[in-house]
Amino acid sequence: MIQLLLAILTLIGGIALIIYSSMKAVKHSAILAAALGVSPLIIGITLVSIGTDISEIFNSLMSCALGHSDIDVGDSVGSDLTQLTLVFGILPLVAGMFYIHRRDIIVLGACEILSLTLIFTIVEKAYITRFNGILLVGSLGFYIWLIYNANKDSILQRVEMIEKIKAPKSKKFHILIAALGFGGVALAAYMIVESVIILSSVLNIHEYIISFFIVAVGTSLPELAVDINALKLGHHQIAIGDIVGSCIVDSTLSIGIGQVVFNQNPNLVTAALAVPTVLYTLIASLIVFITIAVRKKVDKKAGIFFISLYFMSYIFLFTFWMRV
Repeated sequence: MIQLLLAILTLIGGIALIIYSSMKAVKHSAILAAALGVSPLIIGITLVSIGTDISEIFNSLMSCALGHSDIDVGDSVGSDLTQLTLVFGILPLVAGMFYIHRRDIIVLGACEILSLTLIFTIVEKAYITRFNGILLVGSLGFYIWLIYNANKDSILQRVEMIEKIKAPKSKKFHILIAALGFGGVALAAYMIVESVIILSSVLNIHEYIISFFIVAVGTSLPELAVDINALKLGHHQIAIGDIVGSCIVDSTLSIGIGQVVFNQNPNLVTAALAVPTVLYTLIASLIVFITIAVRKKVDKKAGIFFISLYFMSYIFLFTFWMRV
């Protein structure tokens, strides 16, 4: 009982630490880069586009380093589903209705569907090789090029917002805070992975399921916070680009980086759990993108529908697993 309680507290503490640390790391890295005269294009493509996914990236590295690639896949795919359904659904309920350009959602949606399709073809084999990881990570470059061209104005708008931040402190200060932030993310990722391993053992629940349904929600909170703030400021395209762009990063860099650096030749994945979750996420994503492309807006009706898609995954997936 004490071990279970400690594992739960460690998981909660790890999620809280990874959210706080990742936001600090990205913010001060971006301020420092702007102060050093780094091109807004570089800042936008790296820190802004990938910044809110640092938690999933470090979880991927840590879980694969410890030989638990199920946690990597579960967190990354679960984050995709959480952001495209639950986060997308909460936004209009909190910040009100917002409009979306059809061209943007078609380009971004196509990238996400392609990346999820690639993941599906990999996990159905029940293992991920280093080559698969390289393929996933390498494909991000192509997707970022498409994302940047389709969503260039909103990305540069976020960079301008960062550049306007007053930075009275010295560059050494921002280097220190950024370094502490990344250190905190690494520590938090270790706490999360270890707590999932313990919870899986004590509760007799597979670590993939815990990662998909619990860890993924926690690591998706930075996107929710950033997007609510963007919508309240009237920056609708920033919110859309962040959600879908984050999902594409999860489906490429986040899920692949750990496999590249710490591949156990190969990393085994529980296909009976991974295949239905990836398939459901793929179908749910397609429904979300078609709905938005047709309506060109996300209102409260769409929000409730998207949230229902998320919670339907509990019924569908647990029913499927019970039959396996």
